[in-house]
Amino acid sequence: MTTSTDLKSATGSESGVGWGTYANKALIASIVGFVLDGFDLQLIVFILVPLSAELHFTTIDTGSIVTWTLLGAVVGGIVFGILGDYLGRVRVMAWSIGIFAVFTGLCAFAQNYWQLALFRGIAGFGLGSEFGVGMALVTEAWPKERRARATSYVAISWQLGILMAALSAAALLPYIGWRGMFGVGIFPAFVAILIRVTLGEPKIFLEKQHTRRKFPVGLLFKDLQTSQRSLALVFMCFVQNFCYYGVLIWLPFYLSSRFGFSVTRSSLWTAVTIVGFISGMVLFGELADRIGRRPSFFIFQAGAAISVVAYSQLSTPTTLLIGGAIMGIFVNGMLGGYGTLMSELYPTEARATAENVLYNMGRAFGSLGPLVIGILVSKYSFLVGTMFLAGLYILDLIVTYAFIPERRGKALE
Repeated sequence: MTTSTDLKSATGSESGVGWGTYANKALIASIVGFVLDGFDLQLIVFILVPLSAELHFTTIDTGSIVTWTLLGAVVGGIVFGILGDYLGRVRVMAWSIGIFAVFTGLCAFAQNYWQLALFRGIAGFGLGSEFGVGMALVTEAWPKERRARATSYVAISWQLGILMAALSAAALLPYIGWRGMFGVGIFPAFVAILIRVTLGEPKIFLEKQHTRRKFPVGLLFKDLQTSQRSLALVFMCFVQNFCYYGVLIWLPFYLSSRFGFSVTRSSLWTAVTIVGFISGMVLFGELADRIGRRPSFFIFQAGAAISVVAYSQLSTPTTLLIGGAIMGIFVNGMLGGYGTLMSELYPTEARATAENVLYNMGRAFGSLGPLVIGILVSKYSFLVGTMFLAGLYILDLIVTYAFIPERRGKALE
């Protein structure tokens, strides 16, 4: 039910983008949600060693804890995406952050594998909505001339979450232990309350709320053309995640095994690549708003295909440093555009569903990236692995050209 508070605070894109406007409040709320996504997934990497030692986990137990989190995120993304189209973006975002915070805090009290697996799975369930619901909220709040830039800012926040996890683990883990680190996770619950109290739903959502007629997932496959478009987007999201994880996980190994880089030096070179990731998302957002979504994807897909192969041919520290930054720009820059792309291709009644269902389907399949690249590298070479990635990017470009229309400057449906 639409309340007077919702109507008063939901000003949509007409509010402009100055500080204090609805557009920026929506952006900040979405950034916070996606920061938590990156923070949580990276933090578990740092605390698995002391956690496993205290609870006497096997190697399989340790690895599967991350799997439970990712499975929960995929299921939660789908469920909360659908709920976001029925109940509202802000309401569902607040609920999801609250669930994540409470069950992350409960992880601090886990005494065995199954308790921790349960808490992590439910925490992941809450976290899974942050990409799609946040992107839907931002694209509905920002003017059409700046949508891609806004979604690129949200995408960048995932990398900021990773950085925050690294800094927090270094500063706090030696003093408060793994249970204390999970305990810190309860604080986002207060953020959820603040978001729910201070932010209304987007104007376009409130206007369309009473015209809903179909289950939103059905709108993603309502006819042949729409079905082809949805499957194309799943494939694009798959390539994005597969190649991102394939590069990020195997880059330190490549640098240390082929060039003898120490852990510290490999980390530095990887950090430069991550700076490229962030720069690429900013650049993609600017280009997509200026020259269009399709041309921007074409440029970055071609650039990614060329740069990953070129990187495997570099052999000096200086060229590896520069090449890593350039590769990072193209490999991850496209992530900044998917939020806008999907928002513009689907109606308001199915926007959050499209964002979460399609992206999480792609992310689920894309999580196989480290495994597949690992097999190719071990059986053949790093060059073969990068050639495989390049082939995926070329196929990605063809799929984009064939099935994805241009909607820059168009009003949301």
